[in-house]
Amino acid sequence: MKQPIPTSLILGFLGVGKTTAILDLLKRKPENEVWAVLVNEFGEVGIDGAMLQTEGAFIKEIPGGCMCCVAGLPMQIGLNQLIHKAKPDRLLIEPTGLGHPSQILDTLTSEHYRDVLAMGPVICLVDPRRLEEPKVLGNVQFRDQVAAADILVANKTDLCTPEQLGHFDEWAAELEPAKQAVHHTRYGQLAPGWLDGHSDALPVSDPGAHHHHHHKSGLPATSIEEEPWQQVTNQGQGHFSVGWRIHADRVLDENALLVMAMDSAFVRFKAVVHTAEGWRAINVADGALTVIGAEPQECSRAEVIASDQIDARELDARMRAAAGLSPR
Repeated sequence: MKQPIPTSLILGFLGVGKTTAILDLLKRKPENEVWAVLVNEFGEVGIDGAMLQTEGAFIKEIPGGCMCCVAGLPMQIGLNQLIHKAKPDRLLIEPTGLGHPSQILDTLTSEHYRDVLAMGPVICLVDPRRLEEPKVLGNVQFRDQVAAADILVANKTDLCTPEQLGHFDEWAAELEPAKQAVHHTRYGQLAPGWLDGHSDALPVSDPGAHHHHHHKSGLPATSIEEEPWQQVTNQGQGHFSVGWRIHADRVLDENALLVMAMDSAFVRFKAVVHTAEGWRAINVADGALTVIGAEPQECSRAEVIASDQIDARELDARMRAAAGLSPR
């Protein structure tokens, strides 16, 4: 009988660096092992999955913030398909930063998966700078993620002041029940040993419930060849998203995308897109912009997330302008 698959849940609020952390773990996996990643995004177009595919792992996406809906049915279907296809030696699960982990954990530890999965500690990343924001501390998703964590990790410490790090440590020490471990890191670098419960391991560059959402529209049933420009929207948990899937032959203006990405109305902007300079992965979180080269994809994907209602038609016009097209 095959041994249960070591399985890890990587949690964190919107923009904290979960995908970056998983990318780093994938880069350091043993060469003889097959790893699989189940990734769930609030939006509908699968940016994180496109980024993760560059590391050669088996990726299964559940778009639209659905992982913990319908008693976990979308997650169970995706998980079963991933296990059957990949037969992985290790499984990583990245839920949306706007989700509640308790229902996911209930599913993963249910009788159905008892002999299939071996759950490791739940790891939650926190940006210490966000602890200064009452709206974050009071956010029910953030509190649920922290409560579910066994190991708490302060990420992006290179961007924090000593006072912010001290505040994080004091806040973490007051949590009840106490965590197995509390660590500091940067660039999303986690210690692989944490996945197996070795909570005293240090990262590579260690510096010392209930929810409601509504899908306005899902991905079109037609392929990208039949419909080369696809726009989709989603809303829930006090946030709104607009995303695009664009045929890979359509070359986008990188500068126009960067101007759009830095719009202060957005909580997040992320994209894997074909530009005149080549394929680019663009990411904006907390006002910080990163642009790196990316592997060619079947289509360009871009997405914005905002905490206030956004005009999908106006945003589509801006995206079409970046693609050299007239508004619809």
